[in-house]
Amino acid sequence: MSSKGGSLVLRAAHTWWQQWELSPHLSLPEREQAQLKASVIEEDTEEWQKDLAFAGLERVGGVDLSYGKENDTIACASLVVLSYPDLEVLYEDCRMVTVSAPYVAGFLAFREVPFLVEAAQRLQEREPGLRPQVLLVDGNGKLHPRGFGVACHLGVLTGLPCIGVAKNLLQVHGLAKDELHKEQIRDLQMGGATFPLTGTSDRVLGMALRSYNKSTKPIYVSVGHRISLESAVRLVQSCCRYRIPEPIRQADMRSREYIRKHLPAPLGSTAPGPARQEEAEPKH
Repeated sequence: MSSKGGSLVLRAAHTWWQQWELSPHLSLPEREQAQLKASVIEEDTEEWQKDLAFAGLERVGGVDLSYGKENDTIACASLVVLSYPDLEVLYEDCRMVTVSAPYVAGFLAFREVPFLVEAAQRLQEREPGLRPQVLLVDGNGKLHPRGFGVACHLGVLTGLPCIGVAKNLLQVHGLAKDELHKEQIRDLQMGGATFPLTGTSDRVLGMALRSYNKSTKPIYVSVGHRISLESAVRLVQSCCRYRIPEPIRQADMRSREYIRKHLPAPLGSTAPGPARQEEAEPKH
């Protein structure tokens, strides 16, 4: 666990929006992102990543934040650890949290990552033998306006290999849900099929992946930290029983169930909280 980096961003996460109110250009969080981005490693660092069958990989983690239906300052932070390749849940940590930082596009990590870092720290204290060898994150990594999304942020702070997995395309760097993109999606004929996401950039920012034969909607995979894009895509595909990879799916389901038990919705309430409309606006 990267304690130095963790303390840096945990501190910044609880104060940056106050500075933003004084500086509309968001210079403080941009500086924090740039400082942390310098530590991102976009290549395989573990022996198991270099094996086609991921021999040596035994534990895969998934993280997610689910929000209350009526209040987007109340959320459940969830971390699960699954066995690999069986994908059975070995560990679960769900905790209600109060989210005080506002949502600002491009800076979601400052709102959510502190709670995920704390969950990883609790795991290290309680069950160090179940520490995941890689984390799958509901959100983007390098596919981000400044190349430093939630998965990168969390990876640098925890020191763990991280992969960003988004349900929707983040339209940055010329990427758009246009006819070309729709045609590329139609060309994904089976589970495991991919196409690169480049837009107007001169490099591949991520991959669109048809993760499941029965789903025609792709997911969007990008590097977070300490893994190559090729390995990230292969691992995400191998973790998919359905469209969403199992570690993230379990984290999401368990966090939502935890909210239902600990934060009953008001009678007649059905509308989602504004910060959980990820189907309309992707996490980044």
